[in-house]
Amino acid sequence: MVKLYDGGAYLLHGTELVPDQEADKVAALTGKAADKAEAKKGTIAYSILKNHNTSDQMDHLKLRFDSMASHDITFVGIIQTARASGLKEFPIPYIMTNCHNSLCAVGGTINEDDHVFGLSAAKKYGGIFVPPHIAVIHQYMREMMAGCGRMILGSDSHTRYGALGTMAIGEGGGELVKQLLCDTYDVAYPGVVAIYLTGSPAPSVGPHDVALAIIGAVFKSGYVKNKIMEFVGPGVSSMDTDYRNGVDVMTTETTCLSSIWRTDEDTKAYLDLHGRGDAYKELNPGEVAYYDGVVYVDLSTIKPMIALPFHPSNTYEIDELNNNLGDILRTVEQEAERIVGSSKANLSLTDKIVDGKLMVQQGVIAGCAGGNYSNVMAAANILTGKNCGNDIFNLSVYPSSQPVYMDLVKKGAISELMAAGATVRTAFCGPCFGAGDTPSNNSLSIRHTTRNFPNREGSKPGSGQISCVALMDARSIAATAANGGYLTSAEGYGEDYQIPSYKFDLSSYERRVYQGFGNAQPEVPLIYGPNIKDWPAMSALTDNIILRVCSKIMDPVTTTDELIPSGETSSYRSNPLGLAEFTLSRRDPEYVERSKKVNELEQVRKAGACPLEADRSLESACKTLAAYLNQPELNVRETEIGSMIYAVKPGDGSAREQAASCQRVLGGLANIAKEYATKRYRSNVMNWGMLPFLLETEPDFEVGDFIYVPGIRKALDGDMNHIPAYVVKNEVGNPIHEIELHIADMTPEEREIVKAGCLINYNRNKNQQQ
Repeated sequence: MVKLYDGGAYLLHGTELVPDQEADKVAALTGKAADKAEAKKGTIAYSILKNHNTSDQMDHLKLRFDSMASHDITFVGIIQTARASGLKEFPIPYIMTNCHNSLCAVGGTINEDDHVFGLSAAKKYGGIFVPPHIAVIHQYMREMMAGCGRMILGSDSHTRYGALGTMAIGEGGGELVKQLLCDTYDVAYPGVVAIYLTGSPAPSVGPHDVALAIIGAVFKSGYVKNKIMEFVGPGVSSMDTDYRNGVDVMTTETTCLSSIWRTDEDTKAYLDLHGRGDAYKELNPGEVAYYDGVVYVDLSTIKPMIALPFHPSNTYEIDELNNNLGDILRTVEQEAERIVGSSKANLSLTDKIVDGKLMVQQGVIAGCAGGNYSNVMAAANILTGKNCGNDIFNLSVYPSSQPVYMDLVKKGAISELMAAGATVRTAFCGPCFGAGDTPSNNSLSIRHTTRNFPNREGSKPGSGQISCVALMDARSIAATAANGGYLTSAEGYGEDYQIPSYKFDLSSYERRVYQGFGNAQPEVPLIYGPNIKDWPAMSALTDNIILRVCSKIMDPVTTTDELIPSGETSSYRSNPLGLAEFTLSRRDPEYVERSKKVNELEQVRKAGACPLEADRSLESACKTLAAYLNQPELNVRETEIGSMIYAVKPGDGSAREQAASCQRVLGGLANIAKEYATKRYRSNVMNWGMLPFLLETEPDFEVGDFIYVPGIRKALDGDMNHIPAYVVKNEVGNPIHEIELHIADMTPEEREIVKAGCLINYNRNKNQQQ
């Protein structure tokens, strides 16, 4: 049972919940009247945020982090941005892992060139460099960096170490650049929601089952959106820390800002095991703590779960799915047709029902969610003496780090998996985002990984390819493999098995990880491969702007994977213009050319010529505007021209700043949305100098229309939140109408960044002033 409270609640002595409606009970139970403002200070989250806040007020936080982490999709761009902004040395430990683009099969030397660049940057600026195949980003941070009361910032959405007492946040690269330049992470004090755990999970239920049950309950309502999930209650101690890590990493899929758990002796044992006992301290809410909401989870009621395509929140109990296969799978087929259109590619799942059972084509256990020691050990136990079969179903397993792999070998788990027919690989995040184990066309893959967004597994609907992923726990994936690929719940499999204690061996890290923090060597040159390019120049914002609508997406949610696809595309991540060619390629393939044409007009304007002569539709729109505004003409030479995307709710998913920067380098000047799915995407938009507008009404403009926004700099200077704009239809007669755009929440610094044109320009200006 997962139950959401209607409103907030007080937690007394860490065990008793008192809903808002019964607040008078607080006095009876504690001897003091309920004081909501004071009780909010009783959360674990409050104490950690307070200790990392550099401002003199808690309503508007200015946070500095203890350490940071990036992987090889993001660290090149971050270092290039920071270098262009004046970086001299990494001021805090910055860990660069190479777990996303570890394979050199795509793009020739591109991936390894980035790894060499990363190592040279670690030497030059004093960083920590984890070579390919040694560890996935989040496992390394759990093992070597997380600690109770700390804060970590990462350029990956799944930066979550709450089960180790660390409040971690996944953000776009711009926010990491700010930390490297000794600036702060600015955010309004977030709401804090209690995830109250009671009971204990059944032996057949793994951490992915618990996580999916919570995600399915909270995602659609936005119950924890941009809030902190604080895990409390007696149920926490029913799970060991490795298990808690597996639940915690999936909190990202709820759209929360961060997570934190109460700590106990098992947390201490985990840190002791990894040689970092000094990183432990007990974290518990105060005697009275107030939460802005409560998710009540009875762990004993959770059953093996599955998240069907195309989102981790599309959850069912496996038994429920198996009892209603036809009806439920047809809804997924309909969703696939809505997303990609049957003319591009056709997904069929009901044809995989054989004798009343669902036949799966692939299984994967991998990454920061699935590759943990306890997950792989449980899967190996279920598959001991079993046979995956020699038909289409195949199973691959990726331990999350070299130390984990080493102990799995010593325990015999690897040989058991191999004997059953599974293949075992090194630490790699590829299956999570489409750079490894892409299924065949029209196939279904079951995965203990973090995401199952459309086409994230690597298929290309534009080329007639489509496959899909369902998320499951490693235990049920192993049961499915033991059953020859027929979808099977883990209930009844290995329920008496006790996972043996893990033994951590540091030797692979001691011999392969470059530890350069505190030892910057400025004389060391950065080593550039031919694909590593500098950021193109970007203009400061003008007083008035003209936007041309280059894409309009009316889906309920638009993921960052749709804005810029992952998988093999990310090989171009170090080449801003090269990567930008793939923007919206799997959602609106014409967008790139449309945006380029708008950017050509802006380049004409910047060169001092009149852009009206280059585009007659712009000339016609400007004449219509001038007449409507009773002006002789518009001063187009001093009016920035840029492209614009409208999406109902953009930004769900990855923290990759490329979702925004790719728009910007193509000439993007604004996003307009009904709401933004996550704070991190909105931050990315602003850090790359684009305006994050909100439009409350249904958009009455189409692709090709123009939107004139006068006085935008004045609005940003004056801290205004709304501004009138004018839509000029790109059709005969150029009809015109007014709309009101709201400026999404922006800190004063973010307003300055947008006015400067991008974070690099802002930092250069600041350095010159200093």
